[in-house]
Amino acid sequence: MSTNNSKQPVSPAAGLLSNTTCQMEEELSISFSITFMTVGILSNSLAIAILMKAYQRFRQKYKSSFLLLASALVITDFFGHLINGAIAVFVYASDKDWIHFDKSNVLCSIFGICMVFSGLCPLFLGSVMAIERCIGVTQPIFHSTKITSKHVKMMLSGVCFFAVFVALLPILGHRDYKIQASKTWCFYNTDHIKDWEDRFYLLLFSFLGLLALGISFFCNAITGISLLRVKFKSQQHRQGRSHHFEMVIQLLGIMCVSCVCWSPFLVTMASIGMNRQDFMGACERTLFTLRMATWNQILDPWVYILLRKAVLKSLYTFTRRCCGVHIISLHVWELSSIKNSLKVAAISESPVTEKVTQQTST
Repeated sequence: MSTNNSKQPVSPAAGLLSNTTCQMEEELSISFSITFMTVGILSNSLAIAILMKAYQRFRQKYKSSFLLLASALVITDFFGHLINGAIAVFVYASDKDWIHFDKSNVLCSIFGICMVFSGLCPLFLGSVMAIERCIGVTQPIFHSTKITSKHVKMMLSGVCFFAVFVALLPILGHRDYKIQASKTWCFYNTDHIKDWEDRFYLLLFSFLGLLALGISFFCNAITGISLLRVKFKSQQHRQGRSHHFEMVIQLLGIMCVSCVCWSPFLVTMASIGMNRQDFMGACERTLFTLRMATWNQILDPWVYILLRKAVLKSLYTFTRRCCGVHIISLHVWELSSIKNSLKVAAISESPVTEKVTQQTST
């Protein structure tokens, strides 16, 4: 719908002219952008292969819902890294001349939508995974009977649709995504905010991201405490608990990576939305926090690649050998062998065993 007032629509050229006041100390080369995108794509591809193989193995078990959500998170990171990285490489290759290749502001809008979606959706999925594991550990009967794969897929669809809705809000409100000061990415308007709508988008994005991180922290804390209490109280169901510990360790890794990578950017956007930072002071900091946030899409898959049970067991064994603990383990093994031999000797010398041997001999 076109506006009927006398004000001319804002073109990308006007946005570029207003953003030329920010001079970056360092410029990333196109080769670095290509390398960064390639590493992210390869990392996520490897994690997707590992998770899909594990999902096929545990399809009918309690771990399938966690693996389904984890696969969705890594796939989201993969496509977010692929699309955003490809657009960024194209912008660098075009010498950041938005006036020439994006006169209608279509590419900038697509870039902004992908940035918001690929930022919020993994955070939402991380919180849903934390909630799912919290229910699975604290309420195992309810989890096994009420939370099915169909329910998990419905939650997954709801999270994705909600993230798409938030990303499309500026378009639905007849607002354009803006070319940012470095001319390398597009996002909500962060320069010379004048009305409540621009503040609303920034504050909504920051609030939802920080809320997702808070939910993940709260649920993971409850899950970890519950597992530790069960471990100290009983030694039964060791196999199930080992899988629980593996998933919780992975969730803690995701939460730590997300907090370190995304918190600075979310806080910066909230500060800009509340007018607590001026544009000149926030320009370089915003770009630095954005680069930290993009590292989340590279580090997330390595959480699943490295924090698997087999890898952790191999790392634990290697650490013990490097520290000389293998001598102690050998001593323990010898003691256990002696105990087993004594048990066998005691059983063979028992009266019941003697009667059985006499009967067999006769």
